[in-house]
Amino acid sequence: MSATVRRFNDEESLSRAAAEIFALTAEQAIASQGRFSVLLSGGETPRRAYELLSQEPLCSRIPWQGVHLFWGDERCVAATDPASNALMVRRALLDRVPIPEEQIHPIACGTEPEVAAARYEALVRAHFPHGGARFDLALLGLGEDGHTASLFPDSPSLGEQEHWVAATRKKGEEIMRISLTPPALNQAELVVFLVSGAHKASVLHRVLEGPSIPRLLPAQLIAPSRGRLVWMVDQGAARLLKTTVPAT
Repeated sequence: MSATVRRFNDEESLSRAAAEIFALTAEQAIASQGRFSVLLSGGETPRRAYELLSQEPLCSRIPWQGVHLFWGDERCVAATDPASNALMVRRALLDRVPIPEEQIHPIACGTEPEVAAARYEALVRAHFPHGGARFDLALLGLGEDGHTASLFPDSPSLGEQEHWVAATRKKGEEIMRISLTPPALNQAELVVFLVSGAHKASVLHRVLEGPSIPRLLPAQLIAPSRGRLVWMVDQGAARLLKTTVPAT
């Protein structure tokens, strides 16, 4: 499927637009089906969007009682470790909004990553009892090596066809990770990549305008089967792209 690329003047305007998409999608989903199921990304780029969601005017627009939060990936570290994606989201957003604790679903690694992956998959499947992982919104980032979530180049999880969640590891790292897999991510209604900074320009160009080599550029595997795919990028990240909409 084709992707929409939206270009923004800077990271702040990108973050504000991303927060608005979150709020608008939440309003629409809860109005139509009574709940909003969202998959969150870690990393620095979405942090500002989360902070904006905790502030006015967006915070009071969102019916937090109907929001269900999941994570696209997590490092197998302690919940208090600064590297934890869940901790970042909690500090930036969750400690400031009235979302029911039982509707917050972080990934708990424990000491057995494969077991943790199976448990998280069971949790996600229980949330969607009538079929696919139809997240209303999935937020993703892009690493300089072309990875997204914790789907790294040459990882066995890239070829996963059945499981929605897998234990993974970045080459050269000891820390294990848990990640949703392409079969799950590609069932989302709306997938939004958030990419900022000139240091991402080369890989963004390769992912969007280079040859298809998903084994080396896992982000190329993300192509929602029925949903929409949007790339939100700032000027720095977009400087090598040939095709984008005008900056906003």
